[in-house]
Amino acid sequence: MINDYPSLQLRIKAAVTDFIILVFAMYCTSELLNCFDNVPTSLRIYLFVFYFVLYEPLLVSCFGNTLGHYFSDIKVKQELNNEKNMSFPLALLRFTIKSLLGWLSLLTITSSEKRQAIHDSLVKSVVIYDR
Repeated sequence: MINDYPSLQLRIKAAVTDFIILVFAMYCTSELLNCFDNVPTSLRIYLFVFYFVLYEPLLVSCFGNTLGHYFSDIKVKQELNNEKNMSFPLALLRFTIKSLLGWLSLLTITSSEKRQAIHDSLVKSVVIYDR
């Protein structure tokens, strides 16, 4: 099966969409918690860390995409087997590398045959269209 790999612009669109979704989820959670008395600060911190750190790795490992990816019709798969999702530990490592490198990681997409970012190359993942 020959895959068509999404453009840098589409991947940025997915990342921006995910950012907006995360901000909205955090805002809604904050407003919900404000309805209760004496909500521990630690609970707020845990929830926000959960959203920020686990959102992408959990969704990518379980479904192959985040909501931003879904709305952009793309999926993250194993490079050697495009039918399989990544394992959670690899998805978490991918997210960590992506977060540490920031937008710099995306600059390699246009020079890669499979349009892989640095974080994709390092964990042997590939982003493909989900058509």
